[in-house]
Amino acid sequence: MWEVEAYGTGSTTPPSTGTGLDDPVKKEIAMKLVSTFENSSLDWRAQFAYIEDIDDGRGYTAGIIGFCSGTGDMLELVERYTAKKPGNPLAPYLPALRRVDGTDSHEGLDPGFPDAWRRAAQDTVFQQTQEEERDRVYFNPAVSQAKTDGLRTLGQFAYYDAAVMHGESGFRSIRAVAQSRALPPSRGGDERTYLHAFLDAREEEMRKEEAHSDTTRVSTAQRRFLNEGNLGLNTPLYWSVYGDAFSLTS
Repeated sequence: MWEVEAYGTGSTTPPSTGTGLDDPVKKEIAMKLVSTFENSSLDWRAQFAYIEDIDDGRGYTAGIIGFCSGTGDMLELVERYTAKKPGNPLAPYLPALRRVDGTDSHEGLDPGFPDAWRRAAQDTVFQQTQEEERDRVYFNPAVSQAKTDGLRTLGQFAYYDAAVMHGESGFRSIRAVAQSRALPPSRGGDERTYLHAFLDAREEEMRKEEAHSDTTRVSTAQRRFLNEGNLGLNTPLYWSVYGDAFSLTS
């Protein structure tokens, strides 16, 4: 799991141009973008109850950021929720979640776990915990690293979205490949050149998995914003994912 300090020592002053992804307005844009990538909907708050196995080898995928039963983040989410509210519908499944961690198994989860997740998702405490874990594990570390690399809002989003799909190790691998091809702004490189290298590496990584081989969340969304020179991720935004068109005009 990620912590903010996991990205290494040292820091740089955040980019002076534009606002960062952690600005509330920009963060809301980020949540809507990822929701279109993950759930084909701009309404990210409608995804607290989402749960299914998408056959990507990670077991159940659920919630606003795609917490997975096979990758540890779902387990930590349910543990933190249970610490706040011990009698919740998901608490009885903690032993099974610990057993299946690292696998795609449903053993001990079926048949009741999906219904329990949907019941828990009606609880504002669980909703709040999902948001806290999204930020702790993915959003805050990714934005922090992007700022250290001298990236503006679009680059911060590119890091965040890569973290969401590929996790810490996958993100680090993509970033390492990108930096072997182009220097980030913090090391004197051109921001747009570096971001193209990062998105190239991201698409290459996505094509390694059949379940993630459709790269439109990069090629017809993030790459489009980059080609338009929209490094501040400013509205209006127009993009398409999996053949569906989306826009944000304000």
